[in-house]
Parts: sequence; C-alpha cells; structure tokens
Amino acid sequence: MKFNLGAQVVAEFLGTALLVAAVVGSGIMGERLAGGNVAVALLANTLATGAALVALIVAFSPISGAHLNPAVTLALACTGDFPWRRVFPYLVAQFAGAFAGTAMAHLMFGLPVFSTSWHARHGAAQAGSEFVATFGLLCVILSCARFRPSATAYAVGAYITAAYWFTASTSFANPAVTLARTASNTFTGIRLTDAPAFLLAQFLGTLVATALFRWLITQSVVDQRRKESRGA
Repeated sequence: MKFNLGAQVVAEFLGTALLVAAVVGSGIMGERLAGGNVAVALLANTLATGAALVALIVAFSPISGAHLNPAVTLALACTGDFPWRRVFPYLVAQFAGAFAGTAMAHLMFGLPVFSTSWHARHGAAQAGSEFVATFGLLCVILSCARFRPSATAYAVGAYITAAYWFTASTSFANPAVTLARTASNTFTGIRLTDAPAFLLAQFLGTLVATALFRWLITQSVVDQRRKESRGA
C-alpha cells in the first residue's frame, strides 16, 4: 500500500512527537522515582527510549519509512534511497513533532509547556560522543535499510539502548530531538548554548557515515561485477 505525501508527513510528525514524549517523559518519571540515583534514572530513560523506538518504527515504517530524524532523511536522500523533493516536508514534520513531543511530556507531568534547559552538556568529549553516536546509528540504519529492512526497528532500538551507556552524551544522535530538548529543563534537557556543538557533531557523523556507506555499496557492486565477468 502506498501513502501520499500528506499521510507520510503526518506519520513523521506523530512518530517524532511520540519518540520525544517517550524520551522526555521517561526522564522525568525516572528522576522522580530514582530518589536521586542518576544511574537508575538513566536506566529507566534508556529502556523506555529503546522500546519506544522499536514500537514506533514498526508502526510508522509502512507509512513514511519512520525516519523520525532529520539525519536519517538526509542520509537516505544522499544515498538515493529517498527522493529529495520530500526532504523538506519531512524535516518540517520532524522538528515540529519533536517540540510537540516535549510539550506533550511536560503537560503529562504537570510542568510548563516549555522551559529553558540549564542542563550543561559541553566539551570535546560530549561533542565527540555525538559524532560517534550519530555515525553508528546511520551505519546501522543504512545497512539495514539496504540489506535487512525487516530488522531495522530492532537494530535501531538495540543500538540506541547501548549508545545511551557507551557515549558520554547519552546519544542524542538526532538534530530535531536535540533542539526540542533545549526546551525541557528536566533530566533529558540540554542548554541551548551547548546544542550547536551537538548539531555540528551530528551533521559530521551523518556525512561520514553516508560517504562510507556509499563507498561500501560501490565496492560491493564492483566486486559482484568482477565475479560475474569471471564466471562468464
């Protein structure tokens, strides 16, 4: 079944909104219930985010592809797996959905719709972590989209769950989510002044992962043609 652009944009908006609601909401709940234990709060935040990602990708991928991330949309467009004419509407839906998700989470927990975050996340280690997190995420998505599409949801959920813990930044890996979290002065927030470094690192991670994957695909095609020519 094919869906028109309007339906796809709505799916991207809803999917991104629910993802951010899960990220921010589970952060609030985890912090409230953890009794000051940051590790427990992070674990709750991690499990909820990973589980939500799997569910949302499974639910929305038949409609829009469930990008839920501007980096994913741009990478797929660069590899030729997504039409450029749909990039801008997808980006608008993702950024709008991310802020809607923040508002949704705040309202569910009786907080102001938006609040300026004062959660400091700065320094080379944080930015470097975002590069690694985004690079890894794009490698997983681009490979699965090409070779194992049915495994994409589970691979992405597993990767983000792990990346929460092996990166110093807790793996934002999403420009829309990053900006939306500047409007949440909660456990998952990030100061607006720290966001540019995260966004730059995410862009670079996307660029490198996309270039590497295009090279890998080219090499596989070349190798296949060589095998075919030898067989002939």
